[in-house]
Amino acid sequence: MNIMRTNISLTQYARGHLVGARFTAAQVREQVEIDLAQGREVAFDFSGVEATQSFIDELVGVLILRHSPDILSRLVFKSCSDDVQAIIEFVVTDRCDQYIKQHSH
Repeated sequence: MNIMRTNISLTQYARGHLVGARFTAAQVREQVEIDLAQGREVAFDFSGVEATQSFIDELVGVLILRHSPDILSRLVFKSCSDDVQAIIEFVVTDRCDQYIKQHSH
């Protein structure tokens, strides 16, 4: 069975070449949550955009805290700059640690 994938181009949410607002990330995440609930994978395309840590945290960090780090197996990050990749890795590590601490005895 093929898993369907939703592709989200973040350029449509950018101001110039930056996606940065938590409010914007929350709007994107709401759609992502619907896609995930339908069993889809979600691919974020960062072509031509940079992102702030607060944007990535609101988009990805919240998903990890709500759904567990297992949700990462259904998320794909495409065309990330080195800076965006570093921010994603930082947020993922931080939120996975936080999730584990909250759900351990």
